[in-house]
Amino acid sequence: MPIIHGFAPIVSRHAKILILGSMPGEASLTANQYYAHPRNAFWPVMAPLLKIQANACYEEKIIALQASPIALWDVLKSCKRRGSLDSNIETDAQIINDFQAFFSEYKQINHVFFNGGTAESYFKRYVLTNNNNDLIKVSRLPSTSPANARLSFDDKYRIWHEMINAALNNF
Repeated sequence: MPIIHGFAPIVSRHAKILILGSMPGEASLTANQYYAHPRNAFWPVMAPLLKIQANACYEEKIIALQASPIALWDVLKSCKRRGSLDSNIETDAQIINDFQAFFSEYKQINHVFFNGGTAESYFKRYVLTNNNNDLIKVSRLPSTSPANARLSFDDKYRIWHEMINAALNNF
């Protein structure tokens, strides 16, 4: 099984929030775009927060993210995985992104949201324990993946907006 590699972060100097996934799925890797799967709810959920249309072109989405106080990245830099499910990630082949360098460069980020439980688990296991960063708040959001069918789109939308807006209002 080949090693797959994630993407660079989408971040600007004024970002205060970081949203972390685990590793892009096959559709995203093929398109070379975060959250490219047509049934992933990430962009439809984020569009109003970014003041764009959910069906905006990818370049417009990136520009909107960079103009906002929200950054986007993944916990894993690379891994081995068959398919797109997080449960298929091989634990012995995971490489974590360099969060120490990231947070050193983007010191103003003080809240990390996880797009699902796998990203949260990896971050807490491999990042928080190594860096002991007590200045960063962490919160799990429901996964926007189509594999997360236990919540409706409306529930995901409501939870994401409540939690991100609460964090933004604390700045």
